[in-house]
Amino acid sequence: MPDAADYIRRHIRTVPDWPLPGVQFRDITPLLSNPRVFRVLIDQFVHRYFDQKPTAIAGLDARGFIIGSVLAYELNIGFVPIRKKGKLPFSTMEETYELEYGSATVEIHTDAVKAGDRIVLIDDLIATGGTMLAGARLLQRLGAEIIEGAAIVDLPELGGSAKLRAAGLPLFTLVDFDGH
Repeated sequence: MPDAADYIRRHIRTVPDWPLPGVQFRDITPLLSNPRVFRVLIDQFVHRYFDQKPTAIAGLDARGFIIGSVLAYELNIGFVPIRKKGKLPFSTMEETYELEYGSATVEIHTDAVKAGDRIVLIDDLIATGGTMLAGARLLQRLGAEIIEGAAIVDLPELGGSAKLRAAGLPLFTLVDFDGH
């Protein structure tokens, strides 16, 4: 395959004016429904992290669960869900972050990782970076080392990837899209 990133990009659908007028929504569902593209996508992450020997993949609610759980399976390691507040049944720790209008909170089980665990934190897309930064803070509060934050898509104009890097989080994305 000449360029996997370009191949993946061609299978991301742009939905104009969703969920609000002026927003160009980057829809990854075509990647997931095509078995060949899905395999190429997952293989990009497997090849990147295989030799880095993470102890677990942490996925952000909800699309990070799709990629993260398959990646964890392929690497033969555990998967840790970081969920929206109120969705985890056991003892949790939470982190609140700001949205454009208001705030949101994510949670992790207090026994999900331990000090010294090497974690890849994954989501489908980096927009403003708030969710990934909150997830990273949770993992760090539990003593984990974050190898890298990872996503399929970066929307650099929204500033999230710059904000994450400025906070000291190494970041890897496969595809960048200009515009919102």
